[in-house]
Amino acid sequence: MTSRAGLLWTAFLLAHAIVAIAGWLLPSQPMGDVVLVYLPWSQSALSGESIVGISESWVYPQLALIPMLLAQVLALPLAGVLGGASAYLVGWALLVTLCDALGLAMLLRRRGRGRGAAAWFWIAALLLLGPIAMYRIDAITLPLALAGGLWLVAHPRLAAAAFTVGAWIKVWPGAVLIAAIAVGRNRLRLLLSAGCACGVIVVALLVLGAGENLLGFLTAQSGRGLQIEAVAATPFLWAAVFGAARIEYSFDILTYQIVAPAAQGIADATTPAMAIAVCGIVICGLLRSRRGARWRTLLPPLALALTVALIVMNRVGSPQFTVWLIAPAMLWIVFDRARAHTAAALVLLLCVLTFCVYPLTYDGLLAAHGLPVLLLSLRNAMLVVLLVVAVRAVLRAPVPIR
Repeated sequence: MTSRAGLLWTAFLLAHAIVAIAGWLLPSQPMGDVVLVYLPWSQSALSGESIVGISESWVYPQLALIPMLLAQVLALPLAGVLGGASAYLVGWALLVTLCDALGLAMLLRRRGRGRGAAAWFWIAALLLLGPIAMYRIDAITLPLALAGGLWLVAHPRLAAAAFTVGAWIKVWPGAVLIAAIAVGRNRLRLLLSAGCACGVIVVALLVLGAGENLLGFLTAQSGRGLQIEAVAATPFLWAAVFGAARIEYSFDILTYQIVAPAAQGIADATTPAMAIAVCGIVICGLLRSRRGARWRTLLPPLALALTVALIVMNRVGSPQFTVWLIAPAMLWIVFDRARAHTAAALVLLLCVLTFCVYPLTYDGLLAAHGLPVLLLSLRNAMLVVLLVVAVRAVLRAPVPIR
């Protein structure tokens, strides 16, 4: 290992340690989901009492339970010393660090300035985003999406499998897969491999008894209201500041939502808006591809545009969604570093703004105080700006002169 690689690995592991420890120290309990919901879900599955996604409908795709169970395994040696909940938190942090380390090893297998820059970008994003980057299920999908992107040329079947598994943990890696099928190499092979992987997963879940709960993560989302962090909720948050709307906690969905006359209508409109946006962006990518744009310059901005669209057009706007942006930005740095600067800078800015909202000023946001609402409004505005930048990069992807 060279001194440069050693420095990078040291910084990478140190960043994970800092962020993991910060989860215990910062306000608003940023690791709360891990101990309050992941731990009970995994305990219930291990006891056979109830298996989320199988015996009951679940807000996540079924494979999300696997890392929750793996964290139980890593927590076992620590349980006698730290206690069950604390051991599980440490086990989860170790699991995320291990998954990320595998992703970094894959990234650095080949030489290239773009790969080193992408690794340092990952470290910076992790530190700027804070504990939410580790203490959520979304953290497990980041290295999977990264691996899928890096495998696209040499191992398209593995790439499709990585994206598919990621999508069955948290849906967003499917956006990168769609981008790859639309404009990447080996389109048919990717499509067939993803279909086979998805078929295997579905059959296994049906054999386990998922039945009518198979797609429960989709139907659960359709019944949600407008979450306070959603981009579409921004005007309602300002209304709440002046007493014209309310913020209430939903015990069904375990999140804070907007209560206002038009809020549910806006929430319902986000689903068709998302479908239209995704279709429009894919069409833009296909047209540019047909004009001859190289996949290395077209795929990264298309993947990022689709991922950002899933956030901007969503009735949910959870702070951990910012994690989704890191892998497409890293792939952009790897494949087309010269055109990635603006998008990468915006992603880092979004990490900072998200961290300032959650966990630093989140209690004030729940009380509709002006400063956290302003910070969240800036973050939501920057999401829209990033979407515009990514779509613009798709439309301006270089084509050969004929």
